[in-house]
Amino acid sequence: MATVEKLKTEDQFSAGGVAYRKLDGRLEIAIILTEPERRWQLPKGMIDEGEMSEQAAQREVREEAGIETELIRPLDHTEYWYVGNYDGERKRFHKRVAWFLMKYMSGDVADHDHEVAEARWVTVREALDLLVFKNEREVVAQAVKLIESL
Repeated sequence: MATVEKLKTEDQFSAGGVAYRKLDGRLEIAIILTEPERRWQLPKGMIDEGEMSEQAAQREVREEAGIETELIRPLDHTEYWYVGNYDGERKRFHKRVAWFLMKYMSGDVADHDHEVAEARWVTVREALDLLVFKNEREVVAQAVKLIESL
């Protein structure tokens, strides 16, 4: 009989944003291509000690997508499980992400950090087609409804 590996579980808390702009009457969303996985995602990252989730979301959008934003309002929270290596140890992670709607203020998506292969502005349809994770597509759909009501 095969033995089942018992993994330590670690909680992770992240924050991210659906950053949007309107260009020539068209709604666009900022998305990122991660390294080394090469998958399209919304910008997000770990909340630093002493940091509020709103601050972390704006910082991560600035770092990963290269843009400054105005925080409009909270969106949904998502959570999921995954297994990965951390500090040389294989662990199970329970990740919770606080999402925020953010309006583009300034900056250029070309100014993203080294952890990101590419950041770009895309239409809502393109975002929904490119984003790998269902929960992120759902957050974008929620954001679009809010933007339309503003």
